[in-house]
Amino acid sequence: MRIDRITGVAVVLVLTVSQLALAFTGDTLKSIPAPHGCPQGLAFDGEYLWSADRKSDLIYCVNPESGSVIDSLKTPGYVPRGLAWDGQRLWCVDAQEELIYAIDPATKIVERTIYCPVSRPTGLAWDGEYLWLAADRDEEIHQISSEDGTTIASIPAPTAHPWGLTFDGTYLWVSDRYKDMIYMITPDNGDVVVSFDTPGPHGCGLAWDGSHLWNIDYQTDLIYALVIDDDSNFVRLDEKKQQVEFIHQVRNFGPDTIKTVDVYLAIPRDLDNQELLGSVTFEPEVTGVLTDKWGQDVAHFRFEDLAPAEFTTVRMLASATMYQTRYFVFPDKVGSLDDIPREISDLYLADDAKFSLESKIIQDGVKEAVGGDTNPYWIARKIFNYVIAHMEYELAGGWNVAPAVLERGNGSCSEYSFVYIAMCRAAGLPARYAGSIVVRSDDASYDDVFHRWVEVYLPGYGWIPVDPSRGDKKWPADRANAFGYLSNSVLITTIGGGGSEYLEWGYNANEHWTSVGRCKVEVENFGEWTPVEPPSE
Repeated sequence: MRIDRITGVAVVLVLTVSQLALAFTGDTLKSIPAPHGCPQGLAFDGEYLWSADRKSDLIYCVNPESGSVIDSLKTPGYVPRGLAWDGQRLWCVDAQEELIYAIDPATKIVERTIYCPVSRPTGLAWDGEYLWLAADRDEEIHQISSEDGTTIASIPAPTAHPWGLTFDGTYLWVSDRYKDMIYMITPDNGDVVVSFDTPGPHGCGLAWDGSHLWNIDYQTDLIYALVIDDDSNFVRLDEKKQQVEFIHQVRNFGPDTIKTVDVYLAIPRDLDNQELLGSVTFEPEVTGVLTDKWGQDVAHFRFEDLAPAEFTTVRMLASATMYQTRYFVFPDKVGSLDDIPREISDLYLADDAKFSLESKIIQDGVKEAVGGDTNPYWIARKIFNYVIAHMEYELAGGWNVAPAVLERGNGSCSEYSFVYIAMCRAAGLPARYAGSIVVRSDDASYDDVFHRWVEVYLPGYGWIPVDPSRGDKKWPADRANAFGYLSNSVLITTIGGGGSEYLEWGYNANEHWTSVGRCKVEVENFGEWTPVEPPSE
């Protein structure tokens, strides 16, 4: 059961045992009513939740089981936002006064007031030693002293509008009320590790109770307890049913004859992000179906004696349900490199001239990126960050080997992918590529550019998509959307580890020809998308 949005007030929702077995990270475990109509900040004191309300200018103590109000105290200012609990005192940041107050909830006395070092403060958290502070339209989240507000450290905010903030003992959690997202981020550099939709349309304050994340919503006036770190590795959302006609053509402009043409089309299959709607069909009839050394099935077509001005046309028709697919990878649950199956390592750690794993450029890059980290997740993530920092996207054509691409610092999606694969393999982490046909904006669209990215093998999770070219973005949240995430606009046709007997280093399609005399040959590939209409009643 997936609960994406819940509306209404004074509602308590609890998932049954059977429903919990199907729950995903970010799903609602239960909800309780907010104590008043303008909820903002949220904190947990080990027993009760505390909720700040802007309209009533009160901070309420709430029973997390029933939602009943235990107590309340006056806010020190008039626009309370973030709340945090330090084990003894309740901290509240006020957006109008731009002050942070420490309140003894027993006496209801403000015991300390410190200046807020940023404008438009929103979220507040306590990490056991320092406060953390978020602010709207601030590009950073700040760790500050509870003595005087001195900034200890600053990390990138996941988005332009960080709002709620809490700390779970290892990670910071941040909500974005505009994007309706919640992010789990690292407190050392702000990397977004896990993200999911907020349960309501205007998520504000966050609190951590030791097991669950709580999120208070301004629009629904509900406080949600959310499932975190369950046994589901990914979730499918926003399904889209599409049909693609993929066309491959070889044209002979002469003046002589093409003797033979062998055409190879990669055959898509069911994967985490896609389910085929029936069989894939071809025109003309296939000469045969082949399987390459990476396990990729390929439709083979043979043509002979292609005269000047003649051309071949091969069509593949495939329909599929495609999903926005988000993976939930928790680094402490990832196994070690030693846990990777031998058959995976043998195939996907292999070197090739295009990878050049022993190249000094690749080896030095891996040392700089990874350092001494041995966790496969962080190896993959640090190489991801390194490639983004050292490359710029440029669709210029002309592939080079991975060291040359990394040295020059630019390339297409394919070149980003091969650099990333080379660095991962050099670090001992299996990596391969995935190639696709892409729905370009409109569901009825045309694709002749296509797209390729990487998959890395994380023990305990399996193959996880990583798209270094699409991750080359400013905001950490946008970068994270390229690590463990696929949109519902891609149909994967090809999965491979390098050169294929049939597809070579390409994807989607390939061709070989022989000729007698002089022949100018042009090859065209494109996919045409059509939405699959639901059957009429």
